[in-house]
Amino acid sequence: MPTLQVRDLPEDVYLQLKERARRENRSISQQTISILQEYLEINPSPKSRRKEVLETIDQFEIPSETANSIDSVSWIREDRER
Repeated sequence: MPTLQVRDLPEDVYLQLKERARRENRSISQQTISILQEYLEINPSPKSRRKEVLETIDQFEIPSETANSIDSVSWIREDRER
């Protein structure tokens, strides 16, 4: 994995980054990566990711006879008995 070194980082930026990392329970490196990913839109926000997943699910068509025959109660009961 590549390494990024930042020189001459202003102290106020470093202190804000450090504080934000503390609040998010992350290391400074983890927080920096998170901020860069968010800014570069590499990792979508959970809300947009959820929307994307739901749109994908909506593309699948479940035949009505299959949808009516799904018995989730028995699936849950079976899983609990394991």
